[in-house]
Amino acid sequence: MSELYIGVIGAGSISEAHLAAYQANSQARLHAICDLNEERARKLAAKYEIPHVYTHFHDLLANSEIQAISICTWNNFHAAISIAALDAGKDVLCEKPLCMTVEEALQVQQAVERTGRWFEVGYVRRHASSISVLKKYLDAGDLGSIYYAKASLIRRLGNPGGWFADKARSGGGPLIDIGVHVIDLCWYLMGRPKVISVSGNTYAKLGNRSNIENYAFYQAADYDASFNTVEDMANALIRFENGASLMVDVSFSLHAKQNSALINIYGDKGGAEIEPELSIVTEQHNTIVNISPQITAPAFDFAESFQNEINHFVAGCLGEVPAISPVEDGVEMIKILNAVYESAAEGREIRF
Repeated sequence: MSELYIGVIGAGSISEAHLAAYQANSQARLHAICDLNEERARKLAAKYEIPHVYTHFHDLLANSEIQAISICTWNNFHAAISIAALDAGKDVLCEKPLCMTVEEALQVQQAVERTGRWFEVGYVRRHASSISVLKKYLDAGDLGSIYYAKASLIRRLGNPGGWFADKARSGGGPLIDIGVHVIDLCWYLMGRPKVISVSGNTYAKLGNRSNIENYAFYQAADYDASFNTVEDMANALIRFENGASLMVDVSFSLHAKQNSALINIYGDKGGAEIEPELSIVTEQHNTIVNISPQITAPAFDFAESFQNEINHFVAGCLGEVPAISPVEDGVEMIKILNAVYESAAEGREIRF
């Protein structure tokens, strides 16, 4: 059996999802970890029995035994590390978003094309078992042509702070952090249609709400309640060349009664509710029928989906499967996200 020697760059909270999944994959061998915070990297190296620890990604990339890497750093490092890794002959799994700007995205795409290395963007929701089931219905044409999608991912109190709250490192707030997941998932299930226009709004009204007591929420490893430069909430209408459209709203902080995740797609033969759990709607014998697929994880399962993503990446690097989230899709998402921010800043629709 072939083995793939893995390096992980970035030892923040998301890295453990990668590390645990690699450890559980019989074809992957964790060989190195890198973080600016050496103590943090060494703790994970001890936990996952990783032999090499680095504090600069160039040193990790110079290790000739490493064949593939996961990039789990702040967003502002994604492009530079991706390009350096590709030029060093490594295959790459880059956490979403691909990068922060369209110019960076195109540079990464050029590096992929120049080097011919395997590259995937970490759109983990594509790898959920519920999505695998739904794709079979879509690919069979059971839902017909998908012409409308609607996605909402609302955190009532969930600004993680730290680098997530620093626009210089993250590129933005909930839109680029969690919004990218649901926009990408809908676009993927709609068949990746060409975008023709984007109209968006962002709001920075509530800040990180560090005054709130008695309510726990996810916090970054470098959480700092005193600093925030990103939006609280964003919404957008995205139109496609084939006439389809997508509406989305996401938040880190909103005066909502509860957190919620709602994702739906609609076709001319049927529709599907993806979150809070998979349900398919169609017509049979002139009767509306709700279909509830009997699967172990009918909603997005974080650990299972990451395991599926890592298994796919390892298999892809070993030449066993085609790409699910290629660099081209990462580029398109950055174009959409940047257009939403541009539309919000300028108060106008952005045409492609």
